[in-house]
Amino acid sequence: MNISREAKKAEAIRRMKALKYFDLSIKDFEKNDKVMINEPPFGAHFYIDDDERLVEAIKSIEDRDNILVYAVVRAFTSLGTMDSLLFVEDYEDEWGFFDEDANDGIIMSYTINYDMPDCSEYGSIGFRKSPAAGLIRTA
Repeated sequence: MNISREAKKAEAIRRMKALKYFDLSIKDFEKNDKVMINEPPFGAHFYIDDDERLVEAIKSIEDRDNILVYAVVRAFTSLGTMDSLLFVEDYEDEWGFFDEDANDGIIMSYTINYDMPDCSEYGSIGFRKSPAAGLIRTA
């Protein structure tokens, strides 16, 4: 499939609103294509622009898998530093699963493990909303 970037972006904005994501971060994504990273411990939002490694990883994964990343959730774990990339996939028929999963505190992501790169993969992560209107990985 080849869903347009514009359709994926509209779906990404819908998802961020459904997550009650920080309003200014939604607007910056909508108007300027700015992706924010949610940093522990409070899920505060920061631009990814200064993190060249992350910017390059996102571009590579978006190009390789034809997805659109709209947010990043960072976690520091016993397995290393992990960035979970929240994305809209190229399969529109799968978009409907987002709402049900998100209501259960689950979201699909591509997680980059910088300390153990062989463990980077697609999968579901647990999350909760943060006091800073962001997201915190729970599992």
